[in-house]
Amino acid sequence: MASVGKIARRTFLIGAAAIAGGVAVGYYYYRKPFANPLEAGLGKGEATFNPYVKIGADSAITIVAPRAEMGQGVSTTLAAMVAEELDVSLDQVKVEHGPASYAYYNSGIMEDGGPFAFFDESATAEAVRSGLLVVGKLLALQGTGGSSSTRDGFDKMRQAGAAARQMLIAAAAQSLGVAAGELETLNGSILHKASGKSVTYGDVAATAAANAPPAEVRLKDKADWKLLGKPQKRVDMLAKVTGAPIFGIDVRLPDMLYGTVKMSPRFWAKPVAADFSKAEKMPGVVKIVPIETNYGQGFGIIAENTWAAFKAAEAIEAKWADPDYPLDSAAIDGVLKRALGEKGSALRDDGDVDTAFADAPRERIVEAGYAVPYLAHTTMEPMNATAQLKDGVLDIWCGNQAPTILRQLCANQLGIEQDKITVHTTFLGGGFGRRIEMDYALYAAQIAKETGGRPIKVTWTREEDTRHDAYRPAAVGKFQARLGDDGLPIALDIKLASPSVIAGVLRRLFPSVSPIGPDKTIVDGAFDQPYTIPNYRVSGNAAPVSIPAGFWRSVGASINGFFHEGFMDEIAVAGKIDPVELRKKLMADYPAALKVVEKVAEMANWGEALPPGKAKGIAFSLSFGSWVAEVVQVADTPNGIRIEKMWIAADVGTALDPDIIKAQLTSAAIYGLSAAMSQEITFADGAVEQSNFHDFDAMRIFQCPEFEVAVLENFHKMGGVGEIGTPPAAPALANAIFALTGKRIRSLPLSKEVTFA
Repeated sequence: MASVGKIARRTFLIGAAAIAGGVAVGYYYYRKPFANPLEAGLGKGEATFNPYVKIGADSAITIVAPRAEMGQGVSTTLAAMVAEELDVSLDQVKVEHGPASYAYYNSGIMEDGGPFAFFDESATAEAVRSGLLVVGKLLALQGTGGSSSTRDGFDKMRQAGAAARQMLIAAAAQSLGVAAGELETLNGSILHKASGKSVTYGDVAATAAANAPPAEVRLKDKADWKLLGKPQKRVDMLAKVTGAPIFGIDVRLPDMLYGTVKMSPRFWAKPVAADFSKAEKMPGVVKIVPIETNYGQGFGIIAENTWAAFKAAEAIEAKWADPDYPLDSAAIDGVLKRALGEKGSALRDDGDVDTAFADAPRERIVEAGYAVPYLAHTTMEPMNATAQLKDGVLDIWCGNQAPTILRQLCANQLGIEQDKITVHTTFLGGGFGRRIEMDYALYAAQIAKETGGRPIKVTWTREEDTRHDAYRPAAVGKFQARLGDDGLPIALDIKLASPSVIAGVLRRLFPSVSPIGPDKTIVDGAFDQPYTIPNYRVSGNAAPVSIPAGFWRSVGASINGFFHEGFMDEIAVAGKIDPVELRKKLMADYPAALKVVEKVAEMANWGEALPPGKAKGIAFSLSFGSWVAEVVQVADTPNGIRIEKMWIAADVGTALDPDIIKAQLTSAAIYGLSAAMSQEITFADGAVEQSNFHDFDAMRIFQCPEFEVAVLENFHKMGGVGEIGTPPAAPALANAIFALTGKRIRSLPLSKEVTFA
């Protein structure tokens, strides 16, 4: 298997050939199945049928759900896919993450990476999607992100369960001397009702696994589902509520050392001078070592306990070189605005926008500028990793969203082969895109070179975490609409600018790969929305700011959801049209969008007469294949604006676990509301100014609104879940504040303009 970096470069270079179906590049690799990684670690009496299923002679069933469990419930839903077809209940199985392996590649994360809206089902769009699925197989990235886990796993994991079940039935038929068609399965047993004979899965597992898998796999009809489509008890919940040591920060190993890092506060800047004398004399400090990776430079502290490492890091006195980006937020904003003024790449260009505006009366023009700041992820579990390098072999324990990338980068960092590295993926105490980055793992691996074979757990302080993130980038937008005589827009021109997330990620993860073409994440959530406007242009520019930008929950849609839906509200006001009615008129060609707007309006009793001091706002966003509308109700109180209630309607196509979907919609909305209310990352002297929750806070429990959530299944394709509730949250809140106060707020956080109770 070629390295990911080499495949990525080759794939980008041949571009159109890969899109055409993989004939020109690696077709053999595309068709060839990956080896089953479970075969190497089977226990006594245990058999494996494919990379997702192990069954012991005692009928113990293990299902591998190879996506990061970070609270979103993915381990439950993926396991339910296998269990459904295996005809067992979830309480009969053990669920594991599984090893780092190409067999667990996620091609779904690539499928909608082309410049097409989700609802675009033209021959060209579908050809590109098919080609990107091929690219996904060639890249073989085992990653969790893009709200893609259930979409990617829906076929392959059900097929894994169904194939295992068919193999077990075939083996049972041979054992019992009956025809396979006369056998039934139930809760881990195979029954022959005519004779009353039966065997357990464990009785025939070894024989079944030794046979070839079936040429044709038969999946259950949706009408026959017992688990899928219904709420399931979370398989991760017992460990979490009982405080089991399941997170990376819980790892304990014999003879373990402890450490932390002190990285340059100016990204990419090298140390000019450093004084370790105070730190090295502190009790419990073992050694201070240099760190240099794709993420920058700094120092690692090795100590006998974490507190000693933290105090020694504080005692290091260092001076750092100047960064290659502007030193403060005002200067960064200037770069963004200059980029906004340049001609951008248009990913949507319907009609003739320039002509539509050429003769527009001034009173028919609506214009506005929008802006959002940098944002940190601030996961509740700070970054950490435990590493042991002994006899040229690395074991590393951490929560991560991309085990194969972690393995490859650690191999590159240490100069060893990937087969000498074992990645132990723990549960994640929050991810949101932060743990697809690999800095915490690389630092631990490099520090482990200096411990003489002893394991070391490297834990970041909250301050180090907040100030060394891969941030959601700051962004600016310029919006212009021309209204017709009926108040509806006949032309819309959107210009967007932000630093490139894709270029930033490639610099850190695959520095040998250069990005090709425009970064779609800059315009996601704006160019791909289901609004019919005759003349509609959306263009974007990458602003040259090298502060690390990364994947943050819902990525570009989190930015452009606020921009686009805030401006849609402005169009409604200028055109004297109710905001819900405006959306319904413009979405008439897209029934899925129309139905979620109608549903959320019905839920919220939109249009009712509210008492003085209360108001509602609405917003919509299509992201990651799901259609979501949200309404927020706010109230004016003596202590400030109180967010009273939020209604959410989401069409996910196929709802595999309604309760998990509702929980994720609520979670994502709270994440979006938190950012909208008070969060921002600012810069001074080249460094991040915020450091902890006191100056980068999240919504508190007493501020949280009541939620009412409806899950719809109207669209014919399955959508994602984990991120989709975030994009509409900020604009719904801002639009409600306008309805309440008459104040149109076009930049975040909103707390700069209003006070929240």
